[in-house]
Amino acid sequence: VAHYAQNAEREICLLLQVETREALGNLESIASVEGVDGIFVGPADLAASFGHRGQPSHPEVVDAIVGAIERLKALGKPAGILTPDEKFAARCISLGTLFTAVGVDVAVLARGSEALAARFASQGAPRDAGTR
Repeated sequence: VAHYAQNAEREICLLLQVETREALGNLESIASVEGVDGIFVGPADLAASFGHRGQPSHPEVVDAIVGAIERLKALGKPAGILTPDEKFAARCISLGTLFTAVGVDVAVLARGSEALAARFASQGAPRDAGTR
């Protein structure tokens, strides 16, 4: 890309991901580090940190995420979330997240592959046609 080196510092956004109870306890300090442009909250690992492995929608985890978004907003630091839960993503957007990733790459790819396979199966293609 032309002029990348000259423009990179001005155009690159540095986002950190907070995924533990300890990191949430230090959120203001982390967000205040020079050069940090925003903070993503990672629900899956945060849930594990809270003892709720595999339960990113656990009320304690949701409350912690909502609290983190509110704290970041009060600091004037952009907040973000990555969640496969569309309703929770919409809630986070309404709370003020500026970086909102809905879906996880592997799940999005899997759904696309399943939809493609279903379209071909509905046209009479044998399910194992590509394996011979």
